[in-house]
Amino acid sequence: MKARVTVMLKNGVLDPQGEAVRHALGTLGFAGVEGVRQGKVIELDLAETDRSKAEADVKAMCEKLLANTVIESYRVEIL
Repeated sequence: MKARVTVMLKNGVLDPQGEAVRHALGTLGFAGVEGVRQGKVIELDLAETDRSKAEADVKAMCEKLLANTVIESYRVEIL
């Protein structure tokens, strides 16, 4: 079973990498980009076969390691 975790900074948290990308896009001639938020995607190959157990396990992984829940939010997809 596979899982995909998408981690993004929470709204209101300054995103300097996103701002750098937005600025670079403008420099390259891509006008009209008013904002960029940058995050990360983590794909996991799981031995677990029970979908609900896999989702619970991945959420626990996010809470303990994969996301800094003070400033980041995450979304779990079981594929």
